[in-house]
Amino acid sequence: MSMWLVMAIVVGALIIAGLSFYAGKLLWQLKTQRELIAKRQAEHSEKLIKARQQRNAKLADSINLLARAMKEKQCEYSEGCLRVWVLISQYSFSEELELHTVYPGVHQMYEVVKDMPTHDARKKYSKKEVFKMDSERWRAEQRLEQEILKDCERLAVEFQPLPGSENVVFQ
Repeated sequence: MSMWLVMAIVVGALIIAGLSFYAGKLLWQLKTQRELIAKRQAEHSEKLIKARQQRNAKLADSINLLARAMKEKQCEYSEGCLRVWVLISQYSFSEELELHTVYPGVHQMYEVVKDMPTHDARKKYSKKEVFKMDSERWRAEQRLEQEILKDCERLAVEFQPLPGSENVVFQ
């Protein structure tokens, strides 16, 4: 064999060895990067789960408080149902629920009052129109009272208060 051929083979082998080393190094970096990404995703998922649990705990506390206030007639059903329905729709349940069938009284009351103006928006209407809306709301509260109270019982049991707030006394 000629010397040029031997040198070409040696140089080719060195180039192949260098490229193999470089490819191995890149594969090692890729593996490390994938592990790091998986670790960060797991940490992020854990943070999301904790944040959801904290948010759910605060929502549950508020729902429980409103349900107890309605049961004890410290809060009008219309206002309580409006607030509870908004909170309950933001709650992250572990499984999909048809809330309008689980809490029919609260849902029906919410449907009656959801489009009624509140606070300053009421001032835009005449006294007659405001009285008409209030009369509709009062009739709905009377008609749905028993269903709302059943739902309040269920809500107070299913949505637990935060430690320390279960002793809130309504005056």
